[in-house]
Amino acid sequence: MNVLSTLRRLTGMNLARGTVEQAVKRRMETTGETVRKSYADRLDEAELRELVELVVVPESWLFRDPQAFAAAVGFVRQRLAAGAKIVRILSVPCAGGEEPYSMAMALCDAGVKTQAFVIDALDISAACIARAEAGVFGRNAFRGQELSFRDRYFTWTGEDEQYRINDALRSRIRFGQGSILEGELGTAQQYDVIFCRNLLIYFDEPTTAAAIERLSAHLANDGMILAGYAEVPSFVRYGFSPLPHRQAFALRKDIKRPGAPARAALPVGASRPGQTASADRAQRPAAPAPRQGGAPRSPHASRPGAHAPATPPMVAAGDESLLAHARKLADAGKLLEADSACREFLAQQPESAEAYFILGLLAETAGKPADAEMHLKRCLYLQPDHYEALCHLALLQEQGGNSSAAATLKARAARVFQRQQPQ
Repeated sequence: MNVLSTLRRLTGMNLARGTVEQAVKRRMETTGETVRKSYADRLDEAELRELVELVVVPESWLFRDPQAFAAAVGFVRQRLAAGAKIVRILSVPCAGGEEPYSMAMALCDAGVKTQAFVIDALDISAACIARAEAGVFGRNAFRGQELSFRDRYFTWTGEDEQYRINDALRSRIRFGQGSILEGELGTAQQYDVIFCRNLLIYFDEPTTAAAIERLSAHLANDGMILAGYAEVPSFVRYGFSPLPHRQAFALRKDIKRPGAPARAALPVGASRPGQTASADRAQRPAAPAPRQGGAPRSPHASRPGAHAPATPPMVAAGDESLLAHARKLADAGKLLEADSACREFLAQQPESAEAYFILGLLAETAGKPADAEMHLKRCLYLQPDHYEALCHLALLQEQGGNSSAAATLKARAARVFQRQQPQ
């Protein structure tokens, strides 16, 4: 049996060979098998499930990306105000239950009765579902400074930093093991709200298209879907339109046929769930939205030559002003001069990640993908969390047909983006 292809088919994830081999090695050590071929030949359903548990990415926490919950709560309240008796919500994948429980708490904080909503939550990992059904969370699930929701909805178990969510909320969530690609997708024919965040970044393009098609079929025509930031372009390519909720990454079906149902207006600027309005903190400016194709445009290094203003005046070398001058040259379409300025700056400061990033954009614009890749990789070596370099390099890998590397880079970019959001 080809373990790599089998796991890719089962999970839908574009798994790297190294990830799978590491999982196989761990299982061989656990089972006492010493011959790789013998292990692969004897793989059964139970052992495949064990491998799946090792390759999935269940990392999450309560009220992760709170703007998404604020947007969803506003939508649900409008649904109920318009006469809906019950609102149906789907969370896939749900990891250890952090997302569906967060949504349930956010709705209760907004005054929505527990009888007015039901949440289906699915994950391919049996271990994740078992943890979610138990409803017990440790320190890692409670991040940020605003944790008053823990006092309202959790009970201390008596063990060190272990808290159990209350039964009233647990009763409104139906957990089940399942895949976004096959089998039953929840218990409802259609949902008003679907959370599917930071899953598609692990898929190749055909799998992404298939997953979005299934999600679209299960979403009401005037419903809302919440995606991960890097996944918005994929949804747009396959029939969705973004909604104007800052940092929520909400979308709706792009329905244009005559007689299509009216879309519900969605509130903007709602306070974050999980905390009171007075506890809101000023937010930093939003990161640049991803452009079509998955890579965001740099705010200071837009496509060189897009507008062609006059050549910026020269500046003296020796400090950061030279790098700023290189950016202006790039924006003016003076590619050779910008390249020269960057290299002059690097001669003085050879560890400048930003200079290599600009060189990468210049090479990308000039149609030199190999040079662009080299410069962007150097940028990331010097600054591993350079968000824009990760996205541009992911795009280059996709264009070069290396979907596995692109998926890894997108996942890294997603984690960097999330870390940069206000806690």
